[in-house]
Amino acid sequence: MLKATTSLGVIFFPAFDWAISPTHPEREERLLYTQDQFREEGLFDIEGISEHRPLFATDQDIMRAHFCFPSVEAICTESHRISAGGAIQAARLVLEGETRRAFALVRPPGHHAMKVVHGNRGFCNINIEAVMIEWIRERYGRKRIAIVDTDCHHGDGTQDVYWHDPDVLFISLHQDGRTLYPGSGFPYENGGPRALGKTINLPLPPRTSDEGYLYAIEQVVLPILADFKPDLVINSAGQDNHYSDPITNMQFSAQGYARLNELLKPDIAVLEGGYSIKGALPYVNLGICLAMAGCEYSGVREPDYNSAALRESPETMETIRQTCGYVLDTYFHPPMGDFEKEGDSFIRERKIYYDTDGILEKQREELKDCDQCRGLRLIKTSSSHLLPCLGVELPIDCCPACEREGYEAFARSGKEFLVSQLLDQKNKQFRYLPKK
Repeated sequence: MLKATTSLGVIFFPAFDWAISPTHPEREERLLYTQDQFREEGLFDIEGISEHRPLFATDQDIMRAHFCFPSVEAICTESHRISAGGAIQAARLVLEGETRRAFALVRPPGHHAMKVVHGNRGFCNINIEAVMIEWIRERYGRKRIAIVDTDCHHGDGTQDVYWHDPDVLFISLHQDGRTLYPGSGFPYENGGPRALGKTINLPLPPRTSDEGYLYAIEQVVLPILADFKPDLVINSAGQDNHYSDPITNMQFSAQGYARLNELLKPDIAVLEGGYSIKGALPYVNLGICLAMAGCEYSGVREPDYNSAALRESPETMETIRQTCGYVLDTYFHPPMGDFEKEGDSFIRERKIYYDTDGILEKQREELKDCDQCRGLRLIKTSSSHLLPCLGVELPIDCCPACEREGYEAFARSGKEFLVSQLLDQKNKQFRYLPKK
């Protein structure tokens, strides 16, 4: 019998009862062919690779990561809770030592869901990695966590959730935002005033193939991880940069994905995008599992794979080298951020469009410039569907002054805001207040 050199737990949840529409790219068939491939190849016959059921994310699990307006129930279906619960199960397996690594093959995905959620954007309602990370920190204390997002689309939601968190390093490799949704993820986006340099964006040109992706991993991602020294490495494992994906323009292969995970050695991987249901996902998922388990993966090939046809041009590789050099330097020498201030608070004002649900959100974020802690955060938000709401976040190291100010703002918010939510990370309190 074959034996894994590194034990791997696999959590599988195809969400049979949820899809945006019957023909939408994000639908249940995304994982059905993968399930068949695993059975045909005898993945679970390998000693050390085991299959596990997902858990179920509660309201409190979700509220640690998000302000959901008007409520968690309005945002999340049962499938979203089980998808996030699959990620939580992956974390439980690893943190409790049941397996050395874990891969949550679940849907719906989540990396476009931001700190505030009014609906679905980029096929995402809640950020399943963020829900998992906050579950980890709730049970196992403060940890330094690195998220490496390899989805073809910029992980703008995960970036937003951890924009102000110096304990979480977020690295996103993605197709250049000038050519693909969501149109963000540029090198100058490198973290908020309390976490400058802890957001790393590496945009890659269209038609980047195995050579370019693996160059970026070896020359940028691994040196940054070595410096950051995370307690956990999480791969936000989108697979839509495959050469056969119908909605992107990259040329990555199953072999490339497997080698990426062999280099990255993630403790946990969580599936994100990937919409080539027959041509990519069964092979990519198999390659990732074998690589994470330390098994031989050289035989995993797509039937139409042609390495010569997929090779980057010299011009593309030169662009990648230049970008990698610049991005690596911005981590070790982050430029001073040009952050807007009003009084004693940093201000960020944005308009966010929820493309799936047709919702336009207007948001104003106020972060207290406190010399005793990371600072109280107030997020005032309204949308074309809901007016107005308030999120109050007290950081894990909240000082007494910010704690008092936060609870006072929450207590008086019922007169002005339709819905208010409070997240007290220090005291592990979650509160909800409808307008009086």
